[in-house]
Amino acid sequence: MNILLASKSPRRRTLISALGYDVQAVDVDAEETVPDGLAAVEVVQSIALSKSLAAERFLTPDAVLLTADTIVVYDNRIMGKPADAEEARMMLHTLSGRWHEVYTGVCLAKCQGGSVLRTEFAELTRVHFRSLTAKEIDSYISTGAPMDKAGGYGIQDPFGIVSIDRIEGDYYNVVGLPVARIATELSRFGS
Repeated sequence: MNILLASKSPRRRTLISALGYDVQAVDVDAEETVPDGLAAVEVVQSIALSKSLAAERFLTPDAVLLTADTIVVYDNRIMGKPADAEEARMMLHTLSGRWHEVYTGVCLAKCQGGSVLRTEFAELTRVHFRSLTAKEIDSYISTGAPMDKAGGYGIQDPFGIVSIDRIEGDYYNVVGLPVARIATELSRFGS
């Protein structure tokens, strides 16, 4: 079976490839806005579904389409990818010395009997940063690495490796895909 991965993230492609599937990345532009008032788990599921609907045209009978969205949440405030270095700095100062949540919403879709069958789920992981210095934050921002990551950091980056001192839940969820849960869901999904 093939996995059609509607994501530009090389991290997601590496993670899903580790399950032993043939992975083909498909490029899709989907609206990532959601109605106000949704809980974080509903936000990531809604965006994953929007991406799935936008990428549906790539589906073939021998493939499963996988879409996902990851957000960082602190104090009920969603932190997406920083728009610039100043926003990344603000995010990392906010997360310093505190717990936060990382949610990844996933949508799986396949062709079945002339229609598209979907299943959606979300995974939560709690992450704690040790207290960070302004110099550590500025040094990380100068690498440019925070700019394509929710919350302004990558747990797998050298910065994340030395700055995150506790985690509750799936590490790979923080990287961008809850791989163990996806493997389980793919087997239930009939793949």
